[in-house]
Amino acid sequence: MILWDGIFSNMMGSLTGGAFLIAYALLLGASNTVVGLISAVSPLTQILQIPSIFLVEKTQRRKALSVTASFWGRLFWVVIIALPFFSAGPYRLHIFLVSLFAYFSLNTISVCAFNSWIRDLVPDEVMGRFWADRMSWAIGTAMVVGLLAAFGIDSCKARYTDDLYVYSMVFAIALFSGMIGVVCLARIPEPKMEIIPGRSLTSILMEPLRDTNYRMLLFFLAAWQFAANLSAPFFAVYMLQRLNLSMSVVLLLSTLSQIVNVLFLRIWGRLADGYSNKSVLAICGPMFMVSVILWPFTTTPGSDKFALLLLIVIHVLAGVSTAGVTLCSRGIALKTAPRGRATAYLATNALVSGCAATVAPLLAGMAADGLATQEFNVTLHWISDLMTHHEMQWTPIQLRGLDFLFVFSFIFGLYAVRRLILIREVGEVKEDVVLVQLYTEIRNVMRHVSNIPGLRHFTYFPYAILKGIRKNKHH
Repeated sequence: MILWDGIFSNMMGSLTGGAFLIAYALLLGASNTVVGLISAVSPLTQILQIPSIFLVEKTQRRKALSVTASFWGRLFWVVIIALPFFSAGPYRLHIFLVSLFAYFSLNTISVCAFNSWIRDLVPDEVMGRFWADRMSWAIGTAMVVGLLAAFGIDSCKARYTDDLYVYSMVFAIALFSGMIGVVCLARIPEPKMEIIPGRSLTSILMEPLRDTNYRMLLFFLAAWQFAANLSAPFFAVYMLQRLNLSMSVVLLLSTLSQIVNVLFLRIWGRLADGYSNKSVLAICGPMFMVSVILWPFTTTPGSDKFALLLLIVIHVLAGVSTAGVTLCSRGIALKTAPRGRATAYLATNALVSGCAATVAPLLAGMAADGLATQEFNVTLHWISDLMTHHEMQWTPIQLRGLDFLFVFSFIFGLYAVRRLILIREVGEVKEDVVLVQLYTEIRNVMRHVSNIPGLRHFTYFPYAILKGIRKNKHH
């Protein structure tokens, strides 16, 4: 039931988020600032984690809270679906934002109860693989559904005078899927919650902050959320407006990223269980930041084929890295939260990360509008008079508008990775060990993917070099 809930809820999330949600908002007349606000709505509602903790501790009925909040929250999509049938006006965008806020608010209450409930249900020794399997199925299904929806949108646009009707149909399918997820959620068993008498709400809230190691984890996750949300909400805007790509191409690239994501989820899950979440994060964090800093180069003057190739590289890197970051940031928060008292720990984590993820896109949206007319170029100019007069000029770096956000995101991301060093986790090892094991995992996958001898032997190449270097050092 946890698996089926993940599949159907993720289908709803896929069809009501990302490029679909941003495109719908743009049709309603949203500016970059409003796009930043939309991206901030979900993390902004994390402030409700505090009353959610009180509800969980008071009622001791985590399952009932989660199911009820999910059901009523998802019903607010009925309002969003109905928006195209109202006469055009700025108030439609206001209703859209209010409905989104209500949906995410109730979802926050549901997730707070769900995290504590599932923390007591899933054993530590299989947690990484369990969540990797769930996420693999959920993302894989959502990927296929999202791709079909994207092609459906492009093919249906010609039949309707208002594109909003097309997105409304997609959201209706998403709502139906979400309600099936609620039914699955209601059928998951709930272990009895541990009751610790004599604890006030204040002492419950302060417990995670008194834990030095968990406090370091909160610093890292907050810094990471801030860095990632400076740029991530604007990827779809960049492709749709700056690069003028169609929705089908945007979703094809997104699908490529999700395919890679699914392939690597189980690999990262095994490595997280075998070593530690921290060790995996130390590899995936910098990798994601590399994918972010590559975005400005997609508009470098030159061939469109180069831009498309670079977009493919970016989405592959993002798929590999976000699989590890998403899985292991959740995993490290779950494992470092004490069993039986996880509600306050996980809620505080969501609250702190949510605050950072709220501020980042709001600042980014205002900065994007302010920097829209600004441009920064680094130009290399070569003049030669050796034989014939020759002049050459090349502009390798050209930043404009949203490009500045990607640079800021990269800088803050490197700072977040530095904060990771201060966290302690049982089983942590150096990144070199995980990299060798990662290569072994990829090699095993390649064995099953292809029977071509040359390709199989190619997978041995880097490891053999590493072994040779080590031997030479010993001699």
